[in-house]
Amino acid sequence: EAVGRLAGGVAHDFNNLMTVITGYSTLLLSSGTLSEENRNHAREIKHAGQQAAALTSQLLAFSRRQVMKPCLLDLNAVIEQSKDMLSRLLGEDIRLETLLAPDLWLVKVDPTQVQQVIMNLAVNSRDAMPSGGTIFLETENARMDPSWAEAGMDVEPGPYVRLTVSDTGIGMDSSIQAHVFEPFFTTKEAGKGTGLGLATVHGIIRQSGGHIWLYSEPGMGTTFKIHLPRAEGTGDEDEVREAEAPFSRGRETILLVEDNRALRDLAERILKGQGYTVLAAADGKTALEALEGADGIVDLLLTDVVMPGMSGRALAREVAARRPGIRVLFMSGYPDEAIARQGRLEEGMEFFQKPFSPEGLARKVREVLTAKTAPTENPTGEGNP
Repeated sequence: EAVGRLAGGVAHDFNNLMTVITGYSTLLLSSGTLSEENRNHAREIKHAGQQAAALTSQLLAFSRRQVMKPCLLDLNAVIEQSKDMLSRLLGEDIRLETLLAPDLWLVKVDPTQVQQVIMNLAVNSRDAMPSGGTIFLETENARMDPSWAEAGMDVEPGPYVRLTVSDTGIGMDSSIQAHVFEPFFTTKEAGKGTGLGLATVHGIIRQSGGHIWLYSEPGMGTTFKIHLPRAEGTGDEDEVREAEAPFSRGRETILLVEDNRALRDLAERILKGQGYTVLAAADGKTALEALEGADGIVDLLLTDVVMPGMSGRALAREVAARRPGIRVLFMSGYPDEAIARQGRLEEGMEFFQKPFSPEGLARKVREVLTAKTAPTENPTGEGNP
């Protein structure tokens, strides 16, 4: 809990800084004016910024304070899609075996986070097999009966999808098992790991409504069993992923509100470069003044959530009252309870996580502006059941 609070407190400001660092390095790389030597320098800056942002993301996942974007998912498909990457990650002396149930139920989870769970567990197994070995990935349907709860296990009876990750490694004794999900606990030598891998896995699974158990003995390998609640549905409502699809430039007007000057300047530059008219403001009061002085339609409010004075949610209420039908996109380096309850987006809200890339911001803005659904009449999500 202490580390979670620390991560949450640091993440907002830290992610603002990382957005500026990676954003401007990306703009430099796309400018075409750098020498090859300076391009290499910019690439290293961008890479370091991305690594730093990933570390913060791990801390938030461990502490269950990450915003999740769950959708109906077939775990078998995720494993199949991850096999090539896993093979490269594990190396030639590690064999990967899969045993996937053909009639597997669906789960409702964040696909990116599930991939992170599989990768982290696979890396943990790889490190436990310095002389090589085998990793097994298995899926099956499972039903938890009341006896699990009666035995003291913190689990609700019902249908679950079970993912088992096991290895033929060195195993762990009981003293290590007692601490294995704790943040920063590691048996690796200094500089070989942060001790966040399994803590992150535990946080993601618990935040997804699931459970994870560990079985291991010295010299007998290790098995992790993950249970995720079965989700109803056929998968037809899954979001179509268009991360690589091209997107058009814009001509709309955007009210941009961000109290961090460097980040505000970066976002304004990105959006103007995409053809938008941008009204930039440092706080809610200035934003409302800009809105009153604006001629014509303002199509989108893009606002930070945590700001001094007037919060992003309060500003969205005021803007929606003055300009009914305006679309609203929230952004934040750390979404606290005001934006995400138990890490899940409230119904009717559009949210964009910092740090972001220039392309990521442009793509998300275009997505919100061209959404088929009408602009919400309740952009802050308040009053939803």
